[in-house]
Amino acid sequence: MVPGKILITVREDNISPRFDLTTEVVMESRDEKGRPGDRRTLVLPHASSEELCHLILAQEVQTVVCGAIEEEYYQYLTWKRIVVIDAVMGPWEKVMERYAEGRLRPGDILHNRTELANHAQSDQ
Repeated sequence: MVPGKILITVREDNISPRFDLTTEVVMESRDEKGRPGDRRTLVLPHASSEELCHLILAQEVQTVVCGAIEEEYYQYLTWKRIVVIDAVMGPWEKVMERYAEGRLRPGDILHNRTELANHAQSDQ
């Protein structure tokens, strides 16, 4: 976990599947010990990768969590020394918990899949 501001791209209650289609973000500040500070939800006027990158830089965000992101924007943000944790799927609150624990990795899928577990049990 990186102290500072984290920005998570959101669609409804989940991580937005695509960076370029994001119209809502959750930002939260974290101290050096990982304790949460100020949390804000922002609704963007429209989807735009360029404007989202500008927001990330203007708000001095240190970490971005998102679903799919175009290589151009991934390279730009990492060049600006922003940690990008991409290809993440699941409820944003669960993602935030995993991040706070220092266990969030690119490609993490955090959806509850109880229907598959129930189906596997009925096959036995």
